[in-house]
Amino acid sequence: MMCFDAATKEVKPVKDFRSVADTVAAEIASGRLGPGQRLPPQREFARLHAIADSTASRVYQELARRGLTVGHVGRGTFVAAAPGAPVPAPALSEPAAHRVDLELNHPVVPEQAGLLAAGLEKLVRPDDLESVLRPVGPTGTPAAREAAADLLARGGGRPDPERVLFAGNGRQAISAVVAALTRPGARLGVEEYTYPVLKAIAARLGVTLVPLAMDEDGLIPEAVEEAHRAEPLHAVYVQPVLHNPLSLTMPARRLDQLADVLLTSGIHAIEDAVWAFLRDDLPSLSSRAPEHTVLVDSLSKRLSPGLSLGFAVAPAALEGRVTAAVRSGGWTPMRFPLEAMVRWQEDGVVATLVRAKQREAGARQAIAQRHLGDFRTRSDPSSYHLWWELPAPWRSDTFVAAAARHSIAVTPAAAFAAGRPRGPHAIRLGLASPTREVLSQTLAALAGLARSAPDDFAGD
Repeated sequence: MMCFDAATKEVKPVKDFRSVADTVAAEIASGRLGPGQRLPPQREFARLHAIADSTASRVYQELARRGLTVGHVGRGTFVAAAPGAPVPAPALSEPAAHRVDLELNHPVVPEQAGLLAAGLEKLVRPDDLESVLRPVGPTGTPAAREAAADLLARGGGRPDPERVLFAGNGRQAISAVVAALTRPGARLGVEEYTYPVLKAIAARLGVTLVPLAMDEDGLIPEAVEEAHRAEPLHAVYVQPVLHNPLSLTMPARRLDQLADVLLTSGIHAIEDAVWAFLRDDLPSLSSRAPEHTVLVDSLSKRLSPGLSLGFAVAPAALEGRVTAAVRSGGWTPMRFPLEAMVRWQEDGVVATLVRAKQREAGARQAIAQRHLGDFRTRSDPSSYHLWWELPAPWRSDTFVAAAARHSIAVTPAAAFAAGRPRGPHAIRLGLASPTREVLSQTLAALAGLARSAPDDFAGD
C-alpha cells in the first residue's frame, strides 16, 4: 500500500501495524527491550517509526494482544516478562498481565463462603423473601439493632441498641456522620495520616481537614486542643484501633486523655472502628465519651465485601441529625443485609469468621516479616496492612511506578497525608486480598525491587 507525502512530494509505502509490531516483538525477543522497560508514549512512538498516531495505537494493541506488553492507566506501557529474558527483580509466578492488588484490603478465609451460604438459605425461602425485600430506614428493625449491638460489642462494652443506625456501607456511614457534624467551610480535625476516602468525602462536602500530630500511641490529645484554640474544630475523625495506614492502637491511657479533651472542649469525635474487630478485647473511645462520640463501623471487613452494611452509633442528641443525613444522602440500607446480619449473628457465623480472620491476619503478618523483616516497617501482629519506609534512594512515587511494572499495585504515603505530603518516603501494603502463596511471591518481588537501584523511567 502506498501514500503521497505532501511534504516531500514523494509516494511512500505505508507501514502495516503488524510489521511494526513484529519489529518491536523482535527487539523484545532479542533482549534489546527488557522486561519492565517502558515504551514511549504512542505519539512519540509514531514519530520514531514514521507512522500515523492511529497506526501506533494499533501497534500497541497488537503487542498487548500477543502478551508482550502491559499497559497501566496514567503510567504507560511496559514490556512484559518474555521467555528467556533477564528479570531485574524477582518475578511473580503468574503472568505479568495479572495485577496483584495490595491497595484494596478485603480479608477472606477459606470457610467464609460455606458459612455465609448456610445463613442465606433461610432468607430466600418464599415465605421469608417477601419480608426481606421490603424497604427499611436508617433505624432498621428492633432485631437488627439488637444484633448490631452484639456484633459491635468489644472490650466488655456493648452499645445501646436504641442508638444504632444503619447505612448502605461503611463509607456512607462516615459520609452521613461527617455531614451531620459539620457544614461547608467547617474544620474537621484528622490524624496527619488518615483514611483516603475521608479526604474525598471532606472535599465533596466542602469541609477543611486539619492534620493533627501523632506519636507511637496514635493521635496526640494536646494537638487537638492546640488546633481547637487556634480556630474551633467542628469535629475530629480518629481511628483508635489498628489505624490505617500505620496500624497504631491507642492504649487505655491515651483513650482517657482524648476523651477528657472531647468533654472539656465540647468537640464531637467520629470513631472509625472498621478494623477494631481484629482487637475486640480493647475498649472503644465511645465508651469513654459516649455523649461526644459517634462510632462508625461496617460489615464488609468482618464478613464479605459483597454484602455491605454500615453502622453509626450516635448519642441521643445527634441521632436525628445523623438519621436526616443518611436519608438526604440516599444512603439508607437495603433490608436484605440487615436480615442476613441478624441470622449470621444469631447462628454464631460472625464470631466464627472474626476468629478465623484474626488468625489469618497473624499468618499474613508472618509472611510479611519473612520477606520484609530487614526493612523499616511498621505494623501490628493483628493488622492486615503494613507501612513500609522505603530504603534510600527510593522515593514513593518511583517505587509505586516500578512496582506497577511488575503488575503490583501499592499505595504511596501521599494518599494518606491529610496536609501537604511530608515525612518519609513510604508505601502502605494491604495484605488481605491475595492468596497466601501470591502474597508471599509478591512481597518477595517487592523486596528484591527495593534492594535494586531505581531506574529513571518514573520521571519521564
